[in-house]
Formats: sequence, C-alpha cells, structure tokens
Amino acid sequence: MRIAVCDDEKAIRKLIGDKVRKLYPQSELLFFESGEELLARECQLDILFLDIQMPGRNGMETARELRRKGRNTILVFVTAIEEYVFQAFDVGAFHYLVKPFTDEKFHEVMASAVSSVREREDKEEAEKKEKYMMVSSGGSHIKILLDDIVYAEVFNRKIIIHKRDSTVEYYGKLSDLEKSLGEDFFRPHRAYLIHFKYVMKYNATSITMENGSVIMAKAKFPEFVKKYLQYNRRKGKEIV
Repeated sequence: MRIAVCDDEKAIRKLIGDKVRKLYPQSELLFFESGEELLARECQLDILFLDIQMPGRNGMETARELRRKGRNTILVFVTAIEEYVFQAFDVGAFHYLVKPFTDEKFHEVMASAVSSVREREDKEEAEKKEKYMMVSSGGSHIKILLDDIVYAEVFNRKIIIHKRDSTVEYYGKLSDLEKSLGEDFFRPHRAYLIHFKYVMKYNATSITMENGSVIMAKAKFPEFVKKYLQYNRRKGKEIV
C-alpha cells in the first residue's frame, strides 16, 4: 500500500509519517512539501494526507488537479481551520483531520481509509477476473478471459494470444490490444505483450513466462523492471 503526506510543515510530515509507520510498517511512504511537487510525481497513491493551506498551489487546487487527471486516491485533508472541511467534499475527500488531532482520531480515520482501499482492491480483483474480450477467428467469435492471457505476440499481421491452456489467433494490431488490456500488461518488445501475473523470472535480456516461453526484453529492460515493481506493489507483493 502506497501512502503519501503532502504538507509544507516538516513537523507535520514527520508526525503523520511516524503514525503511519507505527500502524502499517509494511506500507510505502512518500513525502511532498508542496502541491506542485506532488503533481510532478507521476505515481498512483492509495491514500494521501493533504494539507489545505500551503504556499503556491493549495490543497484544494492540488486535489482538483489530481481528480482531473483521473487519480482515484483516497484523500484525507489536514487543516487547522475547520471551515475548509465543507469544501473538501467537492473534490471527493474521504475524510479530514483538524489540527491538532488526537491519536485516537488519527487511528480511526486511518483504519477507515485502509479498509476502503482493501475493499476497492478486492472489488477490482473480482471484476478483473470477469473481464474478457471477444475476437473473431476462423469465422467464430471467441471469448477470452483477460486473466487467462499469459502473453500475446504479433506475426504476419496476426495476433497470437497465448492463454494458460491454448492459443487463439486473429487479425489485429498489438498496439490496440495493448491499450485495451491496461497496466497489468507490458510490451517489452514491439512483437510481444506480456501479462505481469505470469512472469516467472527475468534478466537484463529476457523474460521467462510461467509456460516456459522466453520473451526478448533488452531494449526496454529498465522500464520493465520499474513497471513490474509497481505491479507487485499494487498486488501487495514485495520482491526481496
């Protein structure tokens, strides 16, 4: 779980950070001194503690920009002035903390936010298992569950989808398939699109999938490692 604190006061960043570490030591914790710094960092956050009164771009403006970018981060506003609380709900705030707040209040808000994150993850996982695509192959329309796709490759204008137990071929563009499958998939080579779920091992030149297939990845290796680590964080898995 990735949790961030955005506050121009160093003492508040440390205070909230210490409380989070004490309650959820396994979480990834990020700190930002301003709204500009936060928005410049292209990363998906699960929970964000966001100060409202900050120099430059304040918390409300920062939250609106996050929502405009489509970020579904759980927002917990931190403010010293209670009147701002009513504006918080205009940007889909999950909760708020009025400074100074007690340990009891922080624990209550944090537990509720974490519970919401986990419920959302469970729902997304359940929905993902049911997601499918329809392709036309050999005069038939075939249903393919996205969760069953190990990897796809393109050959002679045909896309070959390698599932856990079979393959399906159809005419199409790998770039179109890449856009439709989402962030759990990665294109390490122009001819291949892999599902992170089925990666067995990798090195600086190739990726080995669970079915034994070896995919070339030398040119995009640094990007692959970055995206694969992000995938594992989303799934709550750590690489040691």
